[in-house]
This record gives sequence, structure tokens and C-alpha cells, in this order.
Amino acid sequence: MEKKFTSGGSDKLTKSRPEGNFWGLKDTDTQSQHYGKTFNFDFSFIVSDEIKDIAMDYVWRNCRTGNKAIKSLYSYMHAFKYFNSFAVQRKILRFKDMTNNDVDNFLSYLRTSKLDNSDKPLAYRYQQQCLGVLKNIIYWGQIHAPDAVPDKEIFTRNELPGKNQTLKIKYIPDNILKKINEALIDEENPYLRYGIVILEYTGMRIGDLMLLSVDSIEPHPIDGYMMKWFNHKKHKEKPPMPIRRECAAAFERLLKYTKPIREEADDNLKKYLFIHKGKNGKGISRIHNATFGDWLREFTHIHNFVGSDGKPYNLTSHQFRRTLGTDMFSKGTNLNVIQQVLDHADPSTTRRFYADVKEQERAEIFKGIGIIGYISLLDESMFDNNEEFKWFQANKDRGACGNLAENANGSGSS
Repeated sequence: MEKKFTSGGSDKLTKSRPEGNFWGLKDTDTQSQHYGKTFNFDFSFIVSDEIKDIAMDYVWRNCRTGNKAIKSLYSYMHAFKYFNSFAVQRKILRFKDMTNNDVDNFLSYLRTSKLDNSDKPLAYRYQQQCLGVLKNIIYWGQIHAPDAVPDKEIFTRNELPGKNQTLKIKYIPDNILKKINEALIDEENPYLRYGIVILEYTGMRIGDLMLLSVDSIEPHPIDGYMMKWFNHKKHKEKPPMPIRRECAAAFERLLKYTKPIREEADDNLKKYLFIHKGKNGKGISRIHNATFGDWLREFTHIHNFVGSDGKPYNLTSHQFRRTLGTDMFSKGTNLNVIQQVLDHADPSTTRRFYADVKEQERAEIFKGIGIIGYISLLDESMFDNNEEFKWFQANKDRGACGNLAENANGSGSS
């Protein structure tokens, strides 16, 4: 295949790109949730050689530079199949020739498309993903392959926007949360029992929980404990965060439970907290996200958790994260602090998806949750820049933040 529009000219990345339509790319990032897994890319579905060439360069360069995770790029190419089908139908052979009319037609195509081997229409969020992949490739091409993409803006930036309605924050209702904690007392699965406690108090993502290392807990310089973990979504170490004793106790109990398993495990598994033996005691492996999700579903079914609509409650690990953020916000915690606790890059993400004001009495019930008691102990490393830290230092003792600071001085980490 002639590489007419390769990005970067004769640089090493372009020259090292694999030949052919089929690539087996192995995830060699030791901090990745998919470390060691090989993803088999198949570009043969892309009809236009020119579009294929740009898509290949996009995948290869982002893979080699580490700008995108291999798993993400693999998912992007699956979503890109819908654009390819559209391009074939509309006889689009080059990105360069595309206009805003083509984008509008692609949106119409997505609205009327069905999932592969199914009669189900594409979910709205998946339509957004399909469009997002096209946007990513074209915007990337404007920098790395400007001759291959439109030189004028073809997107209006508001295609497939979020629904025009008040967003329902999916936090766990009080009555369900109470039942969860009551049920945990007699829960026999230690991974689920202690894992849920850690999720409640830290709000970490499930992928980060399943990859917690055995040295994640350390003493707090003043009192209590701190927890550190690797943020796999942002691909960086999260600064140590003060935690309550209940969270530290859950960690230590699971550490003790898995000690004999760890002694038998291969060296590459010894560092993980969430490891177990397979059925019939055969083989030792990490516990995966899907397994924990299955346990959660079974847990809610056994205990018959029912939502306000009278239907079985669908509990997910991510709801603990949103519940923590919402609890903090309900008590008047500064949005910037919540952003740092949840490790969001942008405060708008915190506000839109995690911060919702609940009824007043809820704020009283949850005064002890998570990092709140340590609000005065946050240091500069928890903030994106020095200006934000200075603002926080000047304002932390006012209003709700002041009350929380008093709570910290009075209650410590108990």
C-alpha cells in the first residue's frame, strides 16, 4: 500500500509502523490494567487506502508515544467501523474532501444504525463515541498530517450534546447505603466486604482498586493513615490521601487474608492486594473488574436491594465514587477539594457528574466520611497549580470549610 499521507514524514515512528492490515500490539505498560495483553488490530475493514493510512498512523503514533492506551485505541477502531460503512455508502475516499454536510449526514447515519449482529439501535453515548473518534483523528491530522484532512472547521462542536435536562447524579440513596453496610457485617466474601469499604471511603475507580499494591497504606505524619494508588485513567501516581481508620482496617484485614496466597504466588503477583486462588484452589491470579462487578450484582440480588421505583437496585462500583463526591458537596465542601480527592483534571467534571446537593439531614449523617476530617491538612501537592493552593489556603477556614476544619481538629482520623 502506498503511504501517500503518512504523518511525520520520515521520522522514526512512521518508519517503524508495522506493515499489513493485521497488527498484534502488546500492552507493555507495567502500570496498565491490561499489562501483558495483546490486542489484535484489523484495519482490513477500511476501504479507502488514504483513510486507512491516516487511521493506522493515528493508532501507531499514539500507541508508541503513550498518548493513548492500547485498549482505548482498540475500542476506537471498533467504533470507527461505523464511519467506514458511512464513507463507503457516501463514496467518501478522503478526509480532506469532507464538509459539515458530511458530518450532518454521518449523524443521521448513526441515528439509524444498528449494533453489529443485532436489531438494537446504537445507544446515544455510543453514537457520541463514534463521532468522537472521527473528531479525534481529524484534529490529530491537522497537526500531524495537515495535507490529509480539511483545513477548515467541519464540526460545530455541539453535535450530539448531552441531553438537555437536569443530570441525575447516580449516587447511592441513603436507605440502600444503610442496607449495604448492614449486609457487609455478615458478608463471607472478604474481597467484596473489604473492597466495598475501601470504595466507600476513597471513591477510587474499580480498575485502581483491583490493582492496589500491598504497600498502599502508610502512616499519616500527624495521626492516622494515608493511602496512595496509581490513577490508571490519568496514568500518574495519586498523592497520598488521608483515610479513616475503618478504611485502613479493611485494607489490613484483606492484606492478612491474602498473605498465605501471596506466599505461593509468582513474583509478578505478590505486590497486588486483590489476588485469589482459582476454583478448586488451582492457580493464583489477580481479581478482575468484571469479577468484582459480578459479585456486586450477586450481593444486591441476595439482599434484595430495591430502588425507589420498586425495581431491583442496580449497584455498580462507580456509584460509590459519585456518592463520596456528592456527600462532600452536600456538606458545603469546596469544589476544588472534591476535585482533588477524586483526582479530576477539570472541576467541571466534578460538578456535573459527582457533585449534587442532597437534603440537609444527609449532610449531618455523613459528616465522618472520607477525607473530610483532614481538609486542613491538604498540601500543595494536591493542587494543580500554586494559585489554586493559595486560594484554598485563604478560603478554607470560611463557611462550611471552616466547620470541617474544626471537625478535623476535634476528631482526628477516628
